[in-house]
Amino acid sequence: MGKSSRLSEMFGNLGSFLRICIFRVLSMGPIPNHFAFIMDGNRRYAKKKNMKEGAGHRAGFLALISLLKYCYELGVKYVTIYAFSIDNFKRSPDEVKDLMDLLLEKIEELLSDESIVNQYGVRIYFIGNLMLLSEPVRIAAEKVMKATANNTNYTLLICIAYTSRDEIVHAVQVSCKNKEEEIQSLSFCKVNNDAIDEVEDNKKFNGVVPFGYLDSQKDKTDESQATRANVTSSCITTGVEEDGNKNNMTLRAVQGSYVDTWYNYQAMTENRMGNGASASKECGDMQGECSIIKLVDIEKHMYMAVAPKPDILIRSSGETRLSNFLLWQASECLLYSPDALWPEVGLWHLLWAVLNFQRNHSYLEKKRRQL
Repeated sequence: MGKSSRLSEMFGNLGSFLRICIFRVLSMGPIPNHFAFIMDGNRRYAKKKNMKEGAGHRAGFLALISLLKYCYELGVKYVTIYAFSIDNFKRSPDEVKDLMDLLLEKIEELLSDESIVNQYGVRIYFIGNLMLLSEPVRIAAEKVMKATANNTNYTLLICIAYTSRDEIVHAVQVSCKNKEEEIQSLSFCKVNNDAIDEVEDNKKFNGVVPFGYLDSQKDKTDESQATRANVTSSCITTGVEEDGNKNNMTLRAVQGSYVDTWYNYQAMTENRMGNGASASKECGDMQGECSIIKLVDIEKHMYMAVAPKPDILIRSSGETRLSNFLLWQASECLLYSPDALWPEVGLWHLLWAVLNFQRNHSYLEKKRRQL
């Protein structure tokens, strides 16, 4: 037994040395900053090996730990894994319960002193609609995120109760809500070139005309709370961007459901400009120039906003579908689909993916610069 143990230790050390040498050679070229994994084939692996139900997922977890170790040794800063899709809730209740129990067990293990998280200084994010999780799993996930918040060496993103479709909807909803609050806080707009010089004292403040003022003048008898609410919540709003020159402002407008309110305001503005103002060009450019919700607004509210876009996305078991995973973020990354089932994925699959990335790196960078 002692001789066998020494041989195992010797071969283990030799393997580690060879791996370090290979990583040193690879590091002469570009190294991916972000790996993403779709861990597919756990159940098929269990069936293939005649293992009991659930054993395939445990074998998959061991494979994940090994791959994380390789990634961190190679210098990959970000790793994202697709652990549990929202669609997985459609599986049988017993299977979902077993998966949740396994998740809870493995999440709690992440806080142990000997875990890979503490060995490599990994910060963990749980990505997805966490409110769909059972309370014990959600509390454990939040505890891990808080406990690893000060780790800065590497980042592990665990997508759980996640689909890309849900992520995009969430980002749009939050962006719209924030923009609506911003609009409501700016209940007045600045008119350029001093086009409005005389307004009733109680309707004017430092050259600024309240947005709802025009409609209130149109029909003073209809100045009810409902009318004011329509004006406030209207999707038609006007913003002003100025570059420091009072005569060079750009009016921005978005037309929504309250068309009449916008037309009244537009007619007033054109009237005032017709009296000698110099912003007719800006008014002509309103329709094409401005959208209330911009791309940057959507992207900063994505669940995955905490990490850069992936450089390589690996899906095991030979499947080439993304299955609602990182659809927004994976538009310029390298896709790799080895035939191996997830518990069978190992070092050589990772090395092959990195070599393909290095071979295609200049092309991928060129495509990214074009976007």
